[in-house]
Formats: sequence, structure tokens, C-alpha cells
Amino acid sequence: MNLTVEALRERLRRGEPTFLLDVRAAKEFAAWKVEGPHPVETINVPYTRILAEADEDDIAGAAAGYLAKHQASAIPKDRLVVAVCAKGGTSAFVAEGLRSLGYDAVNLEGGMIAWGDAYEVVPIVEEPPLTVLQVSRPARGCLSWIAISGGAAAVIDPLRHVDRYTELVESRGASIALVIDTHAHADHISGGRALAERSGAPYYLHPYDAIHPMDMLPARLDFEPLRDRACLAFGDAVLDVLHVPGHTLGAVALLLDDRFLFAGDTLFTASIARPDLGGKAEAWTPLHHASLRRLLALDPSVVLCPGHFSHPAEADERGAHTAPIDGLVSRNEGARHATEDADAFARYILASLPAFPPQYVEIKRVNLGLASPAEAEASELELGKNVCALAKI
Repeated sequence: MNLTVEALRERLRRGEPTFLLDVRAAKEFAAWKVEGPHPVETINVPYTRILAEADEDDIAGAAAGYLAKHQASAIPKDRLVVAVCAKGGTSAFVAEGLRSLGYDAVNLEGGMIAWGDAYEVVPIVEEPPLTVLQVSRPARGCLSWIAISGGAAAVIDPLRHVDRYTELVESRGASIALVIDTHAHADHISGGRALAERSGAPYYLHPYDAIHPMDMLPARLDFEPLRDRACLAFGDAVLDVLHVPGHTLGAVALLLDDRFLFAGDTLFTASIARPDLGGKAEAWTPLHHASLRRLLALDPSVVLCPGHFSHPAEADERGAHTAPIDGLVSRNEGARHATEDADAFARYILASLPAFPPQYVEIKRVNLGLASPAEAEASELELGKNVCALAKI
């Protein structure tokens, strides 16, 4: 018996009693696990322990024996138990073993790979003149955006699986007019170039981000350069480009009709971006400080639409990761520090940097056209949540 990723996410959203038995290796579990807007009761029992006592002809029976002997008191029988592994194979046997012991148990179909690849769409506004859609990979904390006006769509920070965007735009009777990356991403493989090629729309990137910050190699891709205060029109709408270096040298934010701010990885609803993913934290921190202050000085009614979130609980009841600029400083520690002087901000930043994920160097190469991984390698590079934020709630 399998449970789809969508069904699990809906259970967690509704707060239905659910218990997770994750059988991945302890290191994998520590790095990334199933999360929901409410706390999720989970234990990790690495499958290597289970299989050490397994009969290769009866893995489910061996799993039942091991769990009955070692974990009976830890696994409740009064709620649904979901077995989780990397791809949904080993956990299927574990779920079968649990059912033989009288548990209401299912297997997460596709495992954590499917959990990480699932998309969710939340309409932010759907008015006759304008539609704004939040398109996310919730498990990774990655956000992208579609804005539609007059039958023309701008796609901002598209993620790797570009079919999702073409389907969404076409389902609303529109065509893609602009594809924009707010910066050269390091945490995930962008779908920007692929989506532009498929749709025939121009692909936009700031030229400062067309050089790998560590390798110093120029990008091998075609793009239209973004520049500060440029205007990009589509349908009856206009995107104003704001160059906001700090997370990267070429980071931009996009202000849509003075109403919505697509801030990329510069400013989030509950945190701010880290400035060290190019290996130049001390040099880029003053730039980041100035950029944050520029965004926080926008009209208070402007709605922030960020490029990431750190935890599902940051969303509102619709699942939207948006917030007005008004009051953001009071709710966001990083934004509050941005209102301090440059020296105080630098002390806060440099004392708060998370560990640097080494795979981000290669992901950046991919996004600049310097490497072309196969699908399996691309999935491997993207495993886990993004860590582009300075702090997590």
C-alpha cells in the first residue's frame, strides 16, 4: 500500500495523526527529512540495521521481526505510520512488515526523491488584469513565480522541471514572453535556459552573474542582460529591475507594477540571504547591507514574493510565502539587523553563516552552462533543502 507525496502533504497540512518511520541512513536523515506546517513525529531506523537481520527471501518478515523486537514501544498503533526511504523501495518492505504486526502502515511512494521533486501551485492574485502564481518545490523550500498579464507571462526563477511552467501558462490561455533568473542560483538547477529555449522567449540574467565567482570562468549561455532601473514589459504589466548585489554580485529584484516584489534570494519573509556562496562574504556583506536597505525602503504596501523559505510554517493558511514590506522588520531578524549600521550588520552576518554545501559550487557551474549533468546526477546534486538563508526559524 502506497501513499503519494501529495496525499502525505495534505495530511500534514490538515494536522491528521501521522507517524513517520524513516529508514534512510542516519546522515541522510539528519540532513533532510519530511516536514509539514505542524510538528511531524518521526523516528529514524536505518535500513542497514533492519537488513542486517534480514532473510533475503523475506525482507518484510525480517523487518517485522526487527521492529517488533527493537522498536515496538516507539511506533504507535493509533495513527497512520508512513515508511520512508530514498526511492520508495526498501520502505515498501518495511511497511509490509508493519502491517503484519497490526499497524496501519503505508509506504511513501517514490520516497524522498519524489518528496523533493513535487511541486505545488498557490494563486497569490487572480484578477482580470493580472495573475500571480507561486510555484514551489515545498520539500526544498524553493519558490518561483509566474505573472500573467494580457495573455503574456513572465516566469521568474523557474525550477528544473520546466514542463510545470509551460502547462500552467498554457492552462490559463497565455504564452511565455519573459524568462528571468534573479541571480545565478547555487542551491538548485535553474530551468531558466531550458524554458526559454522551449518557449522561444528571451532569457534574462544580470551580466555580473555570468561569471562563476569561484572558478572565474565565463558562462556558456545566451542571455539578455538585466540592468538596474531597466523596465521589462509583458502584456499590460511592467517589471522594474532593481540591482541588489550581496547574495551574488548580479542579484536583482523585480518590482511588478509597484505591487509585488520578486526579491529572489536577497530578502525572505522570515530571514535574509547569506552573502558567502561566492566565497567572498566579507567583501559582499556591505553590498548586501545596502541592497536590503533599498528593498526595505520601498512602499510599505508592496508584497514581498521571495525565492526561498526555510520552514513550511512560514506560509499563511493558503500556503503562500508572501508578506507586505510593512512590518517585515519586526518579524524578520535579518531585516532588523539590516536597519543597523554597516559594521553592526557585518558582525551579525559573519557570526551567523551556516556551513557551506560543497555541491553548490557544481550547481553554479551547471547554471552557467559549464556542466551538463544527466538526470540522475542532477537529482543527486539537488538532494536536501536549500540553505541560502542566513538563519532558519
